[in-house]
Amino acid sequence: MNEKRKITLKDIAKELKLSPSTVSRALNGYPSLSEETIQLVKEYAAKHQYVPNTMAVNFRKNRTSILGMIVPQIVHHFFSTTISGALEAAKKRGYSILLAQSYDHLKEEVLASQYLLGMGVDGLIISVSNETKEAEHLQAFLDEGKAVVQFDKITESLPSPKLVVDDFEGAYQATAHLIREGYRKIAHLSGRMDVKNAEQRFLGYKKALEDHGLALQEEWVKPCFDITEEEGFSFTKALMESQNPPDALFCITDLVALGAMNYLKSANYSIPSQVGLVGFSNWMLSEFTSPTLSSVDQFGEEMGAKAVEMLIEQLQNTDFNNTETVQLKTKLLVRGSSTKS
Repeated sequence: MNEKRKITLKDIAKELKLSPSTVSRALNGYPSLSEETIQLVKEYAAKHQYVPNTMAVNFRKNRTSILGMIVPQIVHHFFSTTISGALEAAKKRGYSILLAQSYDHLKEEVLASQYLLGMGVDGLIISVSNETKEAEHLQAFLDEGKAVVQFDKITESLPSPKLVVDDFEGAYQATAHLIREGYRKIAHLSGRMDVKNAEQRFLGYKKALEDHGLALQEEWVKPCFDITEEEGFSFTKALMESQNPPDALFCITDLVALGAMNYLKSANYSIPSQVGLVGFSNWMLSEFTSPTLSSVDQFGEEMGAKAVEMLIEQLQNTDFNNTETVQLKTKLLVRGSSTKS
């Protein structure tokens, strides 16, 4: 036998004068076979470095043990942590993940979903783009008997399980913290109001103001379209140069907050004595800014792992009618950018 070529199950059967089915059962330790046969096959397989063709096995079983995952941006800190958590959880359960990104555009998301569906993934984990409202391209997975779990950014158009953080409560606590620190003119650099998590963060901010007797000033709410550092810088500049500047900012993400911080420093504002600042997501950079950035932790790794567990549970139960929404708690991490005392 040519040892430079990987041996197959049929090669073992031929050499040992057994049927391929007997070799397969022996490798899996079927009790119906004699211990002598099982030992003979396993020793031969080990000696010749036999590696099972899992792709072929899974094809016969109509599964791949591969999960699809689509995120808006792979390099985004929050999504990179969810990817890390998902990969680790999938590995523990014997699955791999085929990853794609949408760049936060519907067109790219559709292409990515079609690619993953064509690759035969068993199911899909997705955080939808800011442009995604309808979900025909995701419904295609359900139509083929493949489970879908949405996380973080979701669309109500798809009847699937959803995993979110308590964006409302996280924003409420961030705003309430600024109020407790003595800030009274709190602006919000928000996201797009047609995106669910951005809407919930705005509503949490609004409710905290109401509960503490502060009026919502519409001119202090600036919706970021692309959620970028540049938007944080330019909106903060506009706010601070207005006739009624705020004394604190609650930002939709830490990246936007970083842009706000950069402007405040460039304009020689003292943080936090003159202007307080809180972000959302707890990016790694939050602990290394000067001052350190207060932020709401979304626990990305936990979310990624939980999304995988929910998807695998769907696959095992073949219950694709589940549309429950699971909500994870957030935690406000108070650092130097918002603490006057």
